[in-house]
Amino acid sequence: MITGLHHAQITIPKGAEQQGKDFYCNVLGLSEIDKPDSLKGRGGFWLQVGDKEVHVGTEEGFDRLSTKAHLAYRVEDVSYWRDVLTENNIKILDSVPIPGYERFEFRDPFGNRVEMIKNI
Repeated sequence: MITGLHHAQITIPKGAEQQGKDFYCNVLGLSEIDKPDSLKGRGGFWLQVGDKEVHVGTEEGFDRLSTKAHLAYRVEDVSYWRDVLTENNIKILDSVPIPGYERFEFRDPFGNRVEMIKNI
């Protein structure tokens, strides 16, 4: 039996960890958490998102703009996040409406698709 989701992983280019931390920790306000010593040499970093984790790994030779795969962050104020991202020169992409939700999408600085979503 599957009992829940522990973590999801996205990737960024090798060597882009500081730029990734600047965006995910400083712009989005997520907290970095320690990786186990056995994984520290592999690059990337881990983030705490509520009671879940997002693992940011490194990967070359992948066009992140070509995929619909994404993470959706549940937020309390969609307008706030539109403003924060716009102020940080992140292009906002409108999403197909889903009844009962307010949402939008964007691409992180590495091309990963990301969604901000709120129940209404």
